[in-house]
Amino acid sequence: MSGGVDGGAFEIPTPEEWRASAVKALKDKPLESLLHIDADHLVTRPLYADATGIKPLFAPRPSDAEGRAWDLRTQVEGDDPLAVNAAVLTDLEGGAASVILSGGVLSDSEPLARALDKVALELAAVGLDAGLDGPDAANALAVVAKGAPRAKLMFHMDPIGAYAAAGGSPLPVELHLAQAAATADRHSGAYPDATFFLASGRVVHEAGGSAGQELGFIAASVVAYAKASAEAGLPIERALKGTVLGLSVDAEYFDSLAKVRALRIVWASLMKAFDLDIPANIEARSSRRMLAAKDPWPNLLRLTAAGFAGAVGGADSVVLDGFTRASGRPDAFARRQARNTQIVLMEEAHLGRVDDPAAGSWFLDSRTHDLAEAGWAEFQRIEREGGIVASLKGGAIQMRVAAARASLQSAYDGGARQIIGVTKFVDPDVRPAPIETSVAVERPTITDSCAPLSPFRFAAAFEEAGQ
Repeated sequence: MSGGVDGGAFEIPTPEEWRASAVKALKDKPLESLLHIDADHLVTRPLYADATGIKPLFAPRPSDAEGRAWDLRTQVEGDDPLAVNAAVLTDLEGGAASVILSGGVLSDSEPLARALDKVALELAAVGLDAGLDGPDAANALAVVAKGAPRAKLMFHMDPIGAYAAAGGSPLPVELHLAQAAATADRHSGAYPDATFFLASGRVVHEAGGSAGQELGFIAASVVAYAKASAEAGLPIERALKGTVLGLSVDAEYFDSLAKVRALRIVWASLMKAFDLDIPANIEARSSRRMLAAKDPWPNLLRLTAAGFAGAVGGADSVVLDGFTRASGRPDAFARRQARNTQIVLMEEAHLGRVDDPAAGSWFLDSRTHDLAEAGWAEFQRIEREGGIVASLKGGAIQMRVAAARASLQSAYDGGARQIIGVTKFVDPDVRPAPIETSVAVERPTITDSCAPLSPFRFAAAFEEAGQ
């Protein structure tokens, strides 16, 4: 009971009383019409209460990031080392704590060194996004760090995700996996604070996959990288400490923050299987499949919601993309907007001042448990198929992702889901937003192929139809 304004007490309705009121309000519709079933076949109910027997959950991030609630991470792409260096320094001076690099500057240690001129690697962590060229980029970054033992290097090697996204690899993917593990072993002694692998499920999300499929893909990638590391001579404990978990967060912020919390549960189950106690290191990046190209301005709201989800869900680091990403490489203005969005969430909204603020919510605790179970079930399914590489080569993961994507597309086509600025509240006079020009990336020759998990934007079909 709780006190009312006049000092009295509000009556707390029972679930039976709520049910009677709901049936009356629905008139001719059944109460079951309020249930929602998602692509993982999980049910979201209209009412959650203590009587439903929901297990309470507390899943905070293990510690703050250098006095901040989370690591504000930015992404800088480019082929010109001087331009990349200017962008990196601007981000770090403007409030970012770490940065991820991609593009032509990763081709060798010389352009990478110029791109990182005046960057103190002992203070600002630097990560890489080099796809199947991850080991070569990692070697280049190790050269730039000059053996400084406290350099915060994030090699972010993810040959599994790159293989799935490209639909194949120049060498047998098992060899790419072995090369990544050997590279991690080579640099583990010189750089004790480095992380080596990015076990990411974002390729599944961007292809239209479900939350459970994304979580299962992450778990299966962790196991694959741990096994490859052991074969390369790197202790499994060091390999797991050097593994970052990557997932996507989007404008569906309740599900996104529950997914981050669920990933901690999945990781804890993996650590129990390995008989280790290592905290999860989660990097949440904003979804690209949620973005619009024709009218990019509402993307600012979507990215803010995604940042909120990553922060409240307890991600250790959050990366927000530029709002013009669907049209091309974000320019300095778009990158500044992405950076400042996180600063507002962190320093003005104070989102990090409470550990796991979702804890105690019947709905969010239930949703977190459901997603964790769906992710673990997908992980077990992948392992039964022979592991993640075998499952990708056999096309099983791709078939499940395609089914999930079709389910979501049907919801948009039927009007059950809307995209602001695309299917609803369309601006007839859109202001243009500039993007940077980028050099076309030459696709590598594929010898070991699989069906690709190609990126997909739900707004694209509606934008094309409206042209």
